[in-house]
Amino acid sequence: MGSFSIWHWLIVLLIVVMVFGTKKLRNMGGDLGGAVKGFKDGMRDGAAAPEEKSAVPAQVTTNASTEKTTIDVEAKQKS
Repeated sequence: MGSFSIWHWLIVLLIVVMVFGTKKLRNMGGDLGGAVKGFKDGMRDGAAAPEEKSAVPAQVTTNASTEKTTIDVEAKQKS
């Protein structure tokens, strides 16, 4: 009952390939790799974010000579 032998793992791998197919497994592997890369980038950005947030946020100003207007909106949470 201890660990499985290599033959057990090969049979499990064969069944997984038969059920999902190689194309779907390849796509899942790529998605998993992208998720891990995104997680690592997020962790790296998360460590650098407190330093960036300590700066005073820039305010949006409009120039009267341009025809564009800026609208300030405040989002409220539903309760």
